[in-house]
Amino acid sequence: MKMYCITLNDGHYDKIKTLGYIPVGLGKDITTKGFLTDNTGKNITTKNPYYGEYTFHYWIWKNKINHLTNDWIGFCQYRKYWSIEKQKNNCTNLNKFGQNLIKEIPKKYDAYESILGEPLFINKFKLAKFLKKNLINIIKNPKILYNKSSRNIKFHFDLMHGNGNLDKAISLLDQIDRKDFNDFVNSEVSFNPHNMFICKSNETLNKYYESIFPWLERCEKKFGFELDGYGLKRIYGFLAERYMSFWFKKYTKFSTMPIIFKDISLLD
Repeated sequence: MKMYCITLNDGHYDKIKTLGYIPVGLGKDITTKGFLTDNTGKNITTKNPYYGEYTFHYWIWKNKINHLTNDWIGFCQYRKYWSIEKQKNNCTNLNKFGQNLIKEIPKKYDAYESILGEPLFINKFKLAKFLKKNLINIIKNPKILYNKSSRNIKFHFDLMHGNGNLDKAISLLDQIDRKDFNDFVNSEVSFNPHNMFICKSNETLNKYYESIFPWLERCEKKFGFELDGYGLKRIYGFLAERYMSFWFKKYTKFSTMPIIFKDISLLD
């Protein structure tokens, strides 16, 4: 298994190596030699404030995809990691924390082609969060107050990242996926979060990249880069997060695995 751990903090290099993962450093603060970065070869590193971790995915697609072996390839982040079991992790020791993380993919996943994080259910969010964020949308669609099934992916995206923006983006998808993705966001009440996934081969990874990056590039012409606020500025990363759930479920045999949260900056 190759596990890439993405960080913005130059001081995380040794800690990520201690965990047994491949350190990936994004942003202008990375100076330590040994980090993989997104600013060499063919790259879109200048788009990182808008794309997030997907500038590294682009770098892999354009510079490394043919050099990857057909083994499990995974991605995690300096505050989010894969774990075999759900757990509350209160430890402050890096080595003890590492014992909770996957170092290889268990045999029980051999029959699968991809692994996604356990789903995040939008319809389980407290109603107060929706009321605070976008009261106008709820007034226009009051059934949301009593019908949790109305709180689907599209409703959540409209609320958090601009009303109608998801529909605009879907209209730019290739025909083969446009209807299916539209049905997905309008019917599903959960998605697999954090832009984290593990897939079994470089072939699968390449097919995913061949689908998502041309679409995001078309979206750039619609939304541009003069975007204010976290919910809009990172819209390309948020679009990718929803599309990732859809694509791997449509095109691969998938399973799920827990994701645990811990900022390794806090570990000794």
